[in-house]
Amino acid sequence: MSGPARSGGPEGRLAAVISPLRRTLLTAARERGGLPDIPDAQIEVVRALLPSPDGAERGPAELADALHLSRSTVSNLLRAMEADGLVERRRGAGDGRRIVVAASARAIDLFHRFDEAAGDLLREALATLDPSDRAAVDAAVPALERLAEALKGVAR
Repeated sequence: MSGPARSGGPEGRLAAVISPLRRTLLTAARERGGLPDIPDAQIEVVRALLPSPDGAERGPAELADALHLSRSTVSNLLRAMEADGLVERRRGAGDGRRIVVAASARAIDLFHRFDEAAGDLLREALATLDPSDRAAVDAAVPALERLAEALKGVAR
């Protein structure tokens, strides 16, 4: 394969691995958990709306900012998700004029089932690797978390 994604540098190799890895995990977890085929963007909305320890509520504009999406894109996502029973809009706790969005009980259940299935699949796949590869993957996780945060900053 040619092109930037297959450049000889580590960036090209990483880019060429991440997307197929994520797609494969999503597909396999959906199949394993008997879960509906919810678009990735909707999964990210649910992830952003999971209850936080501080109880913070998010309105559509805050959600768009957090996900680095346009407000119109988030509005369309929320409309479809509301129709599917994945999100609920309600008045803000401290300000009755403010509209906030919350993941529904159904969405939270699906999200946790997906995470459980994905975790099981990763444990099984990791168990097939040599111990040195398992250790390398384990050691890489903190750096990958920092890379994800750095990408958010660069994408702005």
